[in-house]
Amino acid sequence: MDLATLWFLLIAVLWTGYLVLEGFDFGVGMLMRPLAKDNTDRRLAINTIGPIWDGNEVWLITAIGATFAAFPHWYATLLSGFYVPLLLILVALILRGVSFEYRHKVDTPRWREGWDRCIEIGSWVPAFLWGVIFANFVRGVEIDGDMQYVGGLLAIFDPFALLGGAVTLSLFLTHGAVFLALKTAGEYQQRAVALAARLAVPSAVVTGVWVLWAQLAHSRNAWTWAVVAVVAAALVGVVAATRARREGWAFTSNAVAIGLLVVLVFGSIFPAVMPGTDPATSLTIANASASPYSLMVMSWVALFLVPVVLLYQGWTFKVFSKRLSRESIPPQPSELAAAAAGGEQAPTAP
Repeated sequence: MDLATLWFLLIAVLWTGYLVLEGFDFGVGMLMRPLAKDNTDRRLAINTIGPIWDGNEVWLITAIGATFAAFPHWYATLLSGFYVPLLLILVALILRGVSFEYRHKVDTPRWREGWDRCIEIGSWVPAFLWGVIFANFVRGVEIDGDMQYVGGLLAIFDPFALLGGAVTLSLFLTHGAVFLALKTAGEYQQRAVALAARLAVPSAVVTGVWVLWAQLAHSRNAWTWAVVAVVAAALVGVVAATRARREGWAFTSNAVAIGLLVVLVFGSIFPAVMPGTDPATSLTIANASASPYSLMVMSWVALFLVPVVLLYQGWTFKVFSKRLSRESIPPQPSELAAAAAGGEQAPTAP
C-alpha cells in the first residue's frame, strides 16, 4: 500500500472517530430541552458531555488538518465548493461551544433559555449538514478540469443529499438518547430510554432507504454490499436493544452503524477522494495527494501522536464514566432563594 492510500484510510478513520463521538454530543444538545422538565434536567444533560465534548471535536480538527496536508487539492476543492454549508457548520460549532461556557454566567431563566436555544441550534445544524456533505461525496459533484467545484449552491442540496442529512440527524438523535440513558439515573434515565426506543425505528428506516439508494445508484465498488449488510444488522440491533432496555448494546450498535456508514462513503468513492459527475475530472488519491516526502513525514508524526491521543481519550471516558442523577446537580442561588421564599427545603448535592 502506498502512503497516499494509507492516508486516505487514516482520514476515513478520523472521520469515523469524529462522527461516532461527536454524534452523541450533537444528540444530547438536540434533546437537552425536549427531554428536560426544568433547569436541573438541562444541567444534568450538559454535565453528561461537559468533560468530553471539546475533546471529541479534536477529531474534526485533525481530520481537516490531515486532509490539508495529505490531499491539498481535495482540501481546496472541498472548502471552496462547500463554502456555505461548511461556514454554517463552523458558526454553529462556535455558537454551541460559547453557549456551554456562558449559560451559567448569569443566574436568570431568560439568560439560560437563550443560550440553551443556541446549544440546540449549534447541534441541529452540523448534525444535518455533515450528512448533506458526505452524501455529495457519494453522489459525485460537478468539477471542472482545474479541480474547481462548479455545481453551485443549490446542487449541493438535491434530494439524495437532503436524505443523507436526515440520516445523520436521526442517527445522532438516537445516539444522544441512548448516551443519556447510559449516563444518567432515576426518572430522567427512564425518559431517555423510552425516547431512544421511539427514535430507533424511524432512524433505521431513513438510514436503510439512503444506504440502498447510495449502493444501487452511486457505489463504485461491489464489496461495499458487505458493509450494507452489516449496517442493516447494526440498525436491527439498535431497535432490539432499545426495546429490551439494553443501553450498552444499543449504544454500541448505533456507534457501529455510524462508523460503517463512513466506511460505506469512503468505500463507495475509492479510489477517488471527490468523485466528479464526469469521471475524467474526479479528484483521485493519485492526482490530489501531496508529495511522497510530505506523506512520509506525516506518517512518522502520526505513528507517535495518534496512540497518545487514543490513550488520553480512553482515560477521559474512564474517569468520567459514572452515572449522573438530579441529586448530583448542585442547586443554583436562584433555586435556593426560591426554595427559601416558599418555605421548602432546597435540593442538595451529595
